[in-house]
Amino acid sequence: MKLHEYQAKEVFARYGLPVQTGTVIDRPDAVRGLSIQYPVVVKAQVLVGGRGKAGGVKLAKTPAEAEAHARAILGMDIKGERVGRVLVVPAADIEAEYYLAFVTDRAARRVAGIASAAGGVEIETVARESPEKIARLDVDPCLGVPSFVARGLGRRLGFSGTLLEEFTRIAAILYRLYWDEDADLAEINPLARVGGHLLCVDAKLVLDDNAAYRHRDLPPSEEMTPLEREAREHGLAYVELEGDIAVIGNGAGLVMSTLDLLAHFGGRAANFLDVGGGASEEGMQTAIELVQRKPGVRALFINIFGGITRCDDIARGIVKRPPRVPASIRLTGTNEVEAREILKTAGITAGIDPEEGARAAVALAKGAGGASGSAAKGGPR
Repeated sequence: MKLHEYQAKEVFARYGLPVQTGTVIDRPDAVRGLSIQYPVVVKAQVLVGGRGKAGGVKLAKTPAEAEAHARAILGMDIKGERVGRVLVVPAADIEAEYYLAFVTDRAARRVAGIASAAGGVEIETVARESPEKIARLDVDPCLGVPSFVARGLGRRLGFSGTLLEEFTRIAAILYRLYWDEDADLAEINPLARVGGHLLCVDAKLVLDDNAAYRHRDLPPSEEMTPLEREAREHGLAYVELEGDIAVIGNGAGLVMSTLDLLAHFGGRAANFLDVGGGASEEGMQTAIELVQRKPGVRALFINIFGGITRCDDIARGIVKRPPRVPASIRLTGTNEVEAREILKTAGITAGIDPEEGARAAVALAKGAGGASGSAAKGGPR
């Protein structure tokens, strides 16, 4: 779960990290009522990188200029995300820029501390072009980041004196924040020297949503679409994609292979939906209804391999909530004979071959008429 910059800075401030005080607005004319010192920076609040290059970060010397920038930025499309809010903060007279982050390194099974004296740019670029400018710290989970460890990291960036002490405090706090908030990434880029002191000019937080139950005060995720959010409430793993063939399967691996099959036959999946092992009749009904509500869906491919999941439960769910769009159904596994009989009684056919089912779904989406062999159009309307 990604947080917007202003949300991340609120968390940073709560832990005592030095951040700019700014105001979030969603209307250009709201700039007029701000009590803020000029010049200011108007920053698009989006959950993707590269907003500066896209024109989403602008310096304004006057209220009129800030309002004009806000008007230009609000509504922009930055890497597919529409800007609905901007953060207005006092401009910082930056003397030097650094980078500091703690991130989950799954390969090393450790938390990695990453720091660099080349901040203000994408750390991936620095790693690729000037790897010698990056200092890495593999954090001992039993030790954490006590002052002496953070101080050693700061010295590698060239800090000394008061700035070294400030960096030491910031690094120790950022790690504690990372740990306490169940983050995957806690990043400051840039960590800037302003007026002889260090300031978090930008902030980025990516939280582990598997731990969201421990943080009831978190804002709702803005990464998910309304349908994705609703699916999660029903315990369904659902991700919207850009195609026109809705997909329902059981098991992440099976669903992923289903997407590949559709692509192989020239189709494009509209979603990823995993009803999970042991899917119930009610869960199947919910899944069928949900995937069809995505605009542009022309066909549905239900691909079930019953193990823990019982095919007869799936079949009853299909019969009680027959698809409104043409559907291709593949059912095999536990209680498949009973399941096929339940569907047959309702006038719905299902096959056992996933390739035939995928090919039929693609044909249905392209308007090629009824499916053949092991798959068929959806049941009674």
